[in-house]
Amino acid sequence: MKQIIISKENPGCMVQLLWFALIGWWAGQLWIVVAWLSMVTIVGIPLGITMLNRLPQVIALRGNRVAVEVSRVGNLVLQRETRVPQHNVLLRALYFVLIGWWVSALWMETAYALCLSIIGLPIGFWMFDQVPALLTLRR
Repeated sequence: MKQIIISKENPGCMVQLLWFALIGWWAGQLWIVVAWLSMVTIVGIPLGITMLNRLPQVIALRGNRVAVEVSRVGNLVLQRETRVPQHNVLLRALYFVLIGWWVSALWMETAYALCLSIIGLPIGFWMFDQVPALLTLRR
């Protein structure tokens, strides 16, 4: 029996909160601005998308999703990292051009505003985790 588990490798909650309070709140906004300015030119689009995909790490040291395939052979349990299957690259490019760029901008600014309040902080962090999916349908 095979099973795929999606997990994240994050530091502890207190470390993430301290990072956000001291560095993430201003570095994240700066990161967003630099990423969007780089996407103004065609040459800068790959850099901008890469930067926005790494936004959760800049804001709160949130790790990337890792897919782990777990297989059971008798009493032996085998684990190996696997790639999460992505949508067709043409579909992702079309989505980015028509929808992703402006939806993700509104989403990120809303998340940033939520992170400025203690009550909205968990929702804002979750929203930043969803940026790659909103930007280019990345899984």
